[in-house]
Amino acid sequence: MVNGMDALRTATPYLSRFRGQIFVIKIGGEVVEAPHSLTQVVEQIALLWHLGVKIVVVHGGGTAIDDLSARLGLEVRKVAGRRVTDEAQLEAVKMTLAGKVHTDILAAFRSVNLPVVGLSGLDAGLIVAQKRPPVSIEGEKVDFGQVGDIHAVDAKILHDLLGAGYLPIVTPLTLSAAGEVLNTNADTVASHLATALTAEKLIFVIRVLGLLRDVDDPSSLIPAITKAEIEAAHKENWIAGGMKPKLAAALHAIEGGVPAVHLVGGFAPDSLLVEIFTNEGSGTMIHTP
Repeated sequence: MVNGMDALRTATPYLSRFRGQIFVIKIGGEVVEAPHSLTQVVEQIALLWHLGVKIVVVHGGGTAIDDLSARLGLEVRKVAGRRVTDEAQLEAVKMTLAGKVHTDILAAFRSVNLPVVGLSGLDAGLIVAQKRPPVSIEGEKVDFGQVGDIHAVDAKILHDLLGAGYLPIVTPLTLSAAGEVLNTNADTVASHLATALTAEKLIFVIRVLGLLRDVDDPSSLIPAITKAEIEAAHKENWIAGGMKPKLAAALHAIEGGVPAVHLVGGFAPDSLLVEIFTNEGSGTMIHTP
C-alpha cells in the first residue's frame, strides 16, 4: 500500500509542471446524471483548481436528453455515436443542455465554492458552427438535421475569465453565421476548445474506465495508445458507438498541439487525480509516439 509521503513524492513533479497550465475537462452525460459520481468528479476538479491548474469544463447531457425525449414522445436516433437532431429534438436539446443539466452542474461546482461561470457556444461568439450537410455513412445517406460542425472558435472570453480567476463551464450549443442554434457534439467542442486554448491536457470523464478492447471486460483497459494504434484499431473494427467521436476528438486535439488526451472513468473513486498525478494512471492516455 502506498503511504502518504510516497504519494506526495510521486505527485510533486506533476504539481510544479501543471501549475498555471490549462486543462479542458469534458464530463459525459452519464456521469452528470449520477449525483454521487458527479460530486466525486467536482471535488477532484476543485483540488486541481486549488493546486493552480486553470480549468475549462465542457459537459454533455445525452442521457438527460434521451429521458426528456422519451417523456415528450420524440424518436431518438443516433448514427455512429452522434445524435440526429430534427427541430423537435433541438428543442429538447436546448431545454436540457442550456436548462436543467447546465444549472445542476453549476450548482454542483458552487457547492464546493468554485467561481464558476456558465456559457454556451453562443456567448461572446465563442463557437461559430455550420449546419452539417447530409453525409454518407456505411452506404446510408444520413441527414443529421440541426447539428453543427465547428467552423471557428474565438477563445478570448475563456482567456478573460481564466485570467480573472473564474472557471468557465461550457454547454455544447453553437450558432451558425445565419443565426441558427445548432447541437454540436460535446466531445468535439471540448477538443476544439483545448486546441484554441493551447491546453496542456484534454480529459474526457466517461462511464467506463477508459478505452477497453472489450467493452464488457474492465481488465481489457488500454493504458496508453498512439494515433497510429487508434487508426489500426479502427481498421480492426473493434471501436464502436460513442467511443468513435471521442477518439476522433482526441486525435483532432493531438494533431492541434495538445500534448496528451486522457479517457478517465467517472464512476471510479479518485480516478481523475490518479490519472494525472501517478505514473500508472487509472484510464487511457492518448499521445504522440
